[in-house]
Amino acid sequence: VQLQASGGGLVQAGGSLRLSCSASARAFYTMAWFRQAPGKEREFVSSIGWWNGVTNYADSVKGRFTISRDNAKNTLYLQMSSLKPEDTGVYYCALRTGSGVRYDYWGQGTQVTVSS
Repeated sequence: VQLQASGGGLVQAGGSLRLSCSASARAFYTMAWFRQAPGKEREFVSSIGWWNGVTNYADSVKGRFTISRDNAKNTLYLQMSSLKPEDTGVYYCALRTGSGVRYDYWGQGTQVTVSS
């Protein structure tokens, strides 16, 4: 299984970016985005049930980020708007293949930098 994240970059505060994550997998249950800022622990950003489409968001991104997926393309997206400098970090996509708590597979990460 491989997860390939892309779409990161440098953007000014208030701007937008869309991240993508293509997955070469056969079993999907939940996919998610996490991020890690310099000197901080990795944190949850958002998740989506692959088949039921149920979404969850961290409070810090609610109303600004939108997670979605294209089942036919096995691709996960994260539309990020009204970006803030505190959104800066490496964004990772993750895949959970069952109903457990842990995510089974992780992408390599894509850097998002928001300048003030």
